[in-house]
Amino acid sequence: MFPYNGQLILNPGLPENREYICRVVDDIVTRYDVDGIHIDDYFYPYPAAGQTIADDKEFMRYNGGITNKNDWRRNNVNAFVQRLGQTIKDRKPWVKFGVSPFGIYRNRKSDPVNGSATSGLQNYDDLYADVLLWVNNGWVDYCVPQLYWKIGHPTADYQTLAIWWNKYAGNRPLYIGESVERTVKEPDLNNPKTNQMEAKFKLRRNLPNVQGAVLWYAKAVADNMGNYGSALRTYYWKTPALQPLMPFIDHKRPKKPKHLKAVWTSDGLVLFWEEPKGKRWGDFAQKYVVYRFAHGEDIDIDNPAKIVAITHDKWIKLPYDKGQVKYRYVVTALDRMSNESRKAKKKVWL
Repeated sequence: MFPYNGQLILNPGLPENREYICRVVDDIVTRYDVDGIHIDDYFYPYPAAGQTIADDKEFMRYNGGITNKNDWRRNNVNAFVQRLGQTIKDRKPWVKFGVSPFGIYRNRKSDPVNGSATSGLQNYDDLYADVLLWVNNGWVDYCVPQLYWKIGHPTADYQTLAIWWNKYAGNRPLYIGESVERTVKEPDLNNPKTNQMEAKFKLRRNLPNVQGAVLWYAKAVADNMGNYGSALRTYYWKTPALQPLMPFIDHKRPKKPKHLKAVWTSDGLVLFWEEPKGKRWGDFAQKYVVYRFAHGEDIDIDNPAKIVAITHDKWIKLPYDKGQVKYRYVVTALDRMSNESRKAKKKVWL
C-alpha cells in the first residue's frame, strides 16, 4: 500500500494487488447468487493538494517498457478492470460487471477531439481511469457515469455531460447516475418554482443510448426527499418493468411455462404452472411474469400496465369475485438475463 491524504491505498501498480481483488470478487461470485458486481469510481486516489503517490519503485520494476508514468498508471487500471471482468465471466458468465466512473472523462481543453465542454476533474488524467476503453472493448457490461451536478452547472453541466456520454459510451448499456438530493434542491432553469427532476427525466428520454438512471442514494428516494419518491410512483414509474436486456451476454429466450391450471385451494383460487426445461444456464427460468387481460382484449405483453406480478413462485392467487367475469391470464418465463419466453395462456372466470 501507499499512504495518501490520511489513507492507505492498495497500489494498483503491484500485480499481486490486482490479483488479490480479483480473488476476493471470485470468492463472492462463487459463494453467492449475485446478479452483478458493481465497482465505484475509486482507482488511483482523487488528487489532494500537497500529496504525491509513492510508486517510483513500482514504476521502475513493472513499467514493461512504458516510459510515461501516467500512461503506466492507466495501464495498471486497464489491466485490473479487464482481469476483473474476465474473472467474473469465467466463474459465472451471467453475472453482470459494471462501473460508476466520475462524471467527466476528459475536458475539451485536454482533448479537443473527444473531450466534453467542461472544466472539472478528469477520469483519464487525474484518476488514471480510461473508461471509454473499457466500454468500447466490452470489458464492462454497463456504465453508470456519476452526473451528480445540476443542469446549468458552470464547470460540469448535467445536460452537456449526459449528451457527451450518450455520444461516446453507447457501445454498452448506459445509465445516468443521478443525485436525488441535488436534483430536488436545484430549481428548474425554465421554471424556478419546480426542481430539476422533470427536466432531467425529459433529457434522458430523448437520448437514444441512455437506458435509464441509477439513483443515488436509495435512502433519499425511500425518505421521499423533495417528493422524489412520490413523483416516481405517480408520474414516471407507475407500472412494473422488466430488467434491461444485455444480448451480448445472452439473447436466447427460455421455453414457456407449462400446464397452466386454476385450482381451488384452502387459500382460494390459485393459478399454478410448471417450470420449463432447460439444458444450460441461459435456458433455465428464474422468474415469471403474470399478465391479465379482459375477455376479448388483445394480448399485448409489451404493455406493462397488464403486469400483475413478477415472481419467483410458480403460482399466483387470483382475485375471485363470484365467477362473473372471464379473464385471460398470460404467464411468461424470464431467464437470468431477463430474456422473456413465449406466452402460456389460460382463461379463468373470476
